[in-house]
Amino acid sequence: MTLRYAYNTNGLQNHRLEHALELVARAGYDGVALTLDIHHLDPLAPDLEGRARCVRDRLRRLGLASVIETGARFLLDPWVKHEPTLISASGRGRRGEFLRRAVDAAAVLESEAVSFWAGVPRGVQPDWAWARLAEGAAEVAAYARQCGVRAALEPEPGMLVQTLTDWWRARALVGETLGLALDVGHLLVTGEGEPAEVIAAHAHELTTVTVEDMRRGEHVHLPFGDGDLNLPATLGALEAISWRGLVCVELSRDSHRAPEMVPTALAALREAGWGAALPDRDRSPAAATLR
Repeated sequence: MTLRYAYNTNGLQNHRLEHALELVARAGYDGVALTLDIHHLDPLAPDLEGRARCVRDRLRRLGLASVIETGARFLLDPWVKHEPTLISASGRGRRGEFLRRAVDAAAVLESEAVSFWAGVPRGVQPDWAWARLAEGAAEVAAYARQCGVRAALEPEPGMLVQTLTDWWRARALVGETLGLALDVGHLLVTGEGEPAEVIAAHAHELTTVTVEDMRRGEHVHLPFGDGDLNLPATLGALEAISWRGLVCVELSRDSHRAPEMVPTALAALREAGWGAALPDRDRSPAAATLR
């Protein structure tokens, strides 16, 4: 398998960024999904460009590629998780400015993409929400293109854009500059298709890919093996479409045991990827000894 793996820093919230990056590199990952947050390259603090250059240099020394994630919980509002959003009744400008700064950071870091989501429609009529999303997402995508960065919208359970059908609607409103940020675990929550089949059907739209285990119908990020994800089939589908982007592990509830989970997740990926690459007749204990 030639897939490249990364670990999301939202699962390293109890580590300083420099230690988080070192932990990911020592485990053997190819990259990092950097969730911009108050303690991980705070995008709202002064001199973002200078601080981003320092992180870029560290990533280069460690041999890590990157994507930028924008799902910090209380970065913009200390009292309400993930607010304001691109579809909020007020404060949308703060979300837009944050996303532009995320693109700025990605440009300095030479990141492969920036991922963002729509937001929860709290007390907003659907037509208004879609109009606001179209305007905001178009601005983000245009700014990203201007900066040489790929922007991708992630379907997120419970948000305005929570399914692939919703993503296609957003894509039609914004245009082809809007990529798809696919979290394969979310497909188990929404029940809209098996991850391997969805990957094959959206090969040309994929911009970023996130993996973790989940149980069907339950939006809880789990370690591999604790849910219903067919990991070998998922990785095999990515290999089949010649996916060359990062495959990012997101275990946002496991920061308290990150030193254990970071290497364990990579071991599971490598084991599953090895199995997905072999013909069925070779998936045996005897064949395993040949690795």
